[in-house]
Amino acid sequence: MILGIEIKVWRDRRPDPIIKGLEQLESYLARLGQDFGWLVIFDRRTPAANTETADIADRLTTTFITTEQGRRITVIRA
Repeated sequence: MILGIEIKVWRDRRPDPIIKGLEQLESYLARLGQDFGWLVIFDRRTPAANTETADIADRLTTTFITTEQGRRITVIRA
């Protein structure tokens, strides 16, 4: 089984890495011949920079995105 997974870390004073992560994952999936993958984004911003609550249970989200090429991406934010 082949799995396409991209991991990004969101750090202070940096933009949300979702766009770059989706682009990279899309490229990987195309090379692997896969139609589904996961993008995991770890939010490592300090609480002052983070507009979300610091509690991981409140920050953990899962969303589903279909790319323009029709690939299904599960985005997990933690």
